[in-house]
Amino acid sequence: MDIIANYGTTLVLVAALFGFLMAWGIGANDVANAMGTSVGTKSLTIRQAIIIAMIFEFAGAYLAGGEVTATIRSGIIDSNAFADTPDLLVLGMIASLLAAGLWLILASYFGWPVSTTHSIIGAIVGFAVVSIGPEAVQWNKFGGIVGSWIITPAISGIIAYFMFISVQKLIFNTDNPLDNAKRYVPFYMFLTSLVICLVTIKKGLTHVGLHLSNGEGVLLSVAISIAVAFAGWIYIRGQQYNPKDDSKMHFANVEKVFGILMIITACAMAFAHGSNDVANAIGPLSAVASIVAAGGEIGGSSHIAWWILPLGGIGIVIGLATMGEKVMATVGTGITHLTPSRGFAAQLATAATVVIASGTGLPISTTQTLVGAVMGVGLARGIAALNLGVLRNIVVSWVITLPAGAILAIAIFYVLQACFS
Repeated sequence: MDIIANYGTTLVLVAALFGFLMAWGIGANDVANAMGTSVGTKSLTIRQAIIIAMIFEFAGAYLAGGEVTATIRSGIIDSNAFADTPDLLVLGMIASLLAAGLWLILASYFGWPVSTTHSIIGAIVGFAVVSIGPEAVQWNKFGGIVGSWIITPAISGIIAYFMFISVQKLIFNTDNPLDNAKRYVPFYMFLTSLVICLVTIKKGLTHVGLHLSNGEGVLLSVAISIAVAFAGWIYIRGQQYNPKDDSKMHFANVEKVFGILMIITACAMAFAHGSNDVANAIGPLSAVASIVAAGGEIGGSSHIAWWILPLGGIGIVIGLATMGEKVMATVGTGITHLTPSRGFAAQLATAATVVIASGTGLPISTTQTLVGAVMGVGLARGIAALNLGVLRNIVVSWVITLPAGAILAIAIFYVLQACFS
């Protein structure tokens, strides 16, 4: 308690600095995942992807990042265990932010797409075990985390596989791919818009003051999606293509349509991602700020100070702009060769899996969801279409994320204790 009383302002400033670093890491790694397929399919250049992510990630983080955040991220530790020693919780949260941020930046440097959520969870568990003991950790939560390494990529991979197969059979493997694109692409636009609207409503709008029931959310999503499909139908019918063009030109024209779909999907996913994953950076930071402001009293939730959400949003944008290129390359071109239609199938499968997880409470990582979807698209063309060496490195990085976060957090926690005691 003395540490909070004597160093309260300093602790908040240090937490803000490390929270910014954590947001930087999220931008470099997770946001690059969201944009990787669009860049890999050449639907967007890297510069265009960065600009889109800057706008929509920041908008999602700032507008819909939440007015209230859980003090302890994901309920992975028992806050009551720190009731008599709030200073340990504050130092631990600061250590967790720095540990997770450093790991994300290291992973981004090597081009590994890892889970930001698992990074911060591993870090929080690490400091909790050495500060209070194993009893401070709710170990039953780990079953879902470990299971998500397998379940999440499997679900998104299966959806992406069948989505891409349907595109192939209905459009590309026909005598008149362009005519069939005009017939079926509006349906894919409807499906894409429906899933993206559901993701955004589930993850992004509850804290903007728009509180919709599940039924109202579905109705609004259907209405918007019908409008999008109708606009797409008008747009495609209005395109003038030379019927004498060869099949390669027809395929190229069809891919252009899917490229437009990918850009729309990327914008919406960036907004939903910013509204959701910024919590990994601002959750622990908000906990530190609220505990210090309350003089050491630990609450179950806390109102976010006005400066915290912009800090997280700016950090995410800078992280993507400065270090996002390598992870984009891994997801967009390293796992398998992507075209706009393949990338569309992967992004739609990712969004659909997020919707399923939101409805069922399944713990997921957006990163693992997208990688699984890209694998599914690759498998639709045969196992030889996948770069197994890149996949091996990705899976290894997933597995070591939890212990890496924990080990770094433990070391930093001891250093902070020595500095402030």
